[in-house]
Amino acid sequence: MSHDDCLFCKIIAGEIPCKKVYESNSVLAFEDISPQMPVHVLVIPKTHYDSLADSVPPAVLGDVFSAAAHVAEMKGLTKRGFRVIANTNDDAQQTVHHLHVHVLGGAPMNSGNPSR
Repeated sequence: MSHDDCLFCKIIAGEIPCKKVYESNSVLAFEDISPQMPVHVLVIPKTHYDSLADSVPPAVLGDVFSAAAHVAEMKGLTKRGFRVIANTNDDAQQTVHHLHVHVLGGAPMNSGNPSR
């Protein structure tokens, strides 16, 4: 995919609006348009990388995960718990091929383990 066709690159460029939660020089965090939990925020680097498998520099990963922790704190999730997920490529259901993490929380999560 070219960067011109990337949905998240268009959001970063201001061509597509978003509900911004947090922004720094290197990352943008915004509300997911199809939330799976009461809190569902996407954190993306402002530089395009297709996924975690795209030789992402450690500094960029640090910025993304630091921003994810900051978003969790801003949204009041740090005491009760939250999940940070990075889907990588098609088999993992990555639908937008621009590196991003989901910050999810605000309600108990089903572990998928019936014995719990």
